[in-house]
Amino acid sequence: MAKRIKVGILKETKSPPDKRVPATPLQVVKLIDKFPNVDVCIQPSDIRCYSDEEYKYLDLNLQKNLSDCEILLGVKEVDVKTLIPNKTYVFFAHVAKKQPYNRRLLQEIIEKNIRLIDYEYLTDCNEQRIVAFGRWAGIVGAYNGLRARGIRTDKFDLKPAHQCKDMDEMFAGLKNVRLKKKKILVTGGGRVAMGAMETLDQLNIKKVSVNDFLNREFDEPVLCRIDPEHYVRHKGGMEFNLQHFFKHPDEYESTFKAFTKVTDVFVACHYWDPRSPKFISKEDCLDSDFKITVIADVSCDVNGPIASTVKASTIASPFYGYNPQTGKAEPPFVNKRNITVMAVDNLPGELPRNASSDFGMKLINDVYPSLFGCDDIGMIERATITKEGKLTEKYAYLQDYLEGKE
Repeated sequence: MAKRIKVGILKETKSPPDKRVPATPLQVVKLIDKFPNVDVCIQPSDIRCYSDEEYKYLDLNLQKNLSDCEILLGVKEVDVKTLIPNKTYVFFAHVAKKQPYNRRLLQEIIEKNIRLIDYEYLTDCNEQRIVAFGRWAGIVGAYNGLRARGIRTDKFDLKPAHQCKDMDEMFAGLKNVRLKKKKILVTGGGRVAMGAMETLDQLNIKKVSVNDFLNREFDEPVLCRIDPEHYVRHKGGMEFNLQHFFKHPDEYESTFKAFTKVTDVFVACHYWDPRSPKFISKEDCLDSDFKITVIADVSCDVNGPIASTVKASTIASPFYGYNPQTGKAEPPFVNKRNITVMAVDNLPGELPRNASSDFGMKLINDVYPSLFGCDDIGMIERATITKEGKLTEKYAYLQDYLEGKE
């Protein structure tokens, strides 16, 4: 007989608040039905996108104190003051890349003998991520880029995504958008970029080839999505090979500058390695033929590949103006010579009900069989950063970061 496991759904404690949940009310019911050995209780919250009443309506257990739970499920980082010793926590920890702002979180997790499982590192046997919010980041990021364009030109007004009930309401607002002849560029080929394309597809914009995008003028708005082979080249002239680029990004140089001369709205959805060449430098922004007016930086690598992303923005204040002359952020939509930047770093939080539902089903179907049963493919083990009061072998490289030595 399977061992009984009590699972708690955490109230989110990160600031600014995140409304997403790892399990919707209906998904909690499905979870209990699929895994009879699991009991679930929900910590009450006045901020999550599904109200306490929605959980109560399905006769689910709400419980403020989760100290009797073995496994605790959240979404974003947990406030260190609320960590319960000797538990298993599952959330996006943002420590495995040595993020300095979360060092104390990792230290407390070690100190409190907590087993930390990070969603970001749940992978299949082919090392492909299993759960992610990337699609929703792309969906909302592209929408915000269009919204910025509307405000900047004073031609159309879109409701902020977080004020929409769901994606259907957000997409409905796009039906009345009429763009003039503009060129929209999307970088990337993964979940994020495909999400951005979902949004842009609502406008029925003509898609064009890379060559036509760079060299032709159109009497209508056009859209182009590009992959790494279109914006980098090998320094030694070697024919482009994607896997080689992933392994040796420092051997490549950027060819993106050609796109800055023809693009009006840039939706950045690419993955970027710090060893990779940059997309847009400060000097590029000063070129007389630099044409980009709106950059929706969904990837949001601050001080990274796109010079105008000098800081992250927020759901409440998603836009700022980048002044190419000073290299600094200014209030948005004031100086028309500035580049309008959208760099929200938690975009899925703008459509929390949709994003949570999608995420929760992936957990039920692909993660919980290993978490609540037998981890025969090593999925949970690969994502376990701490265990028994220390870093696991895979994440031992974090020791100096943990001790504050770097």
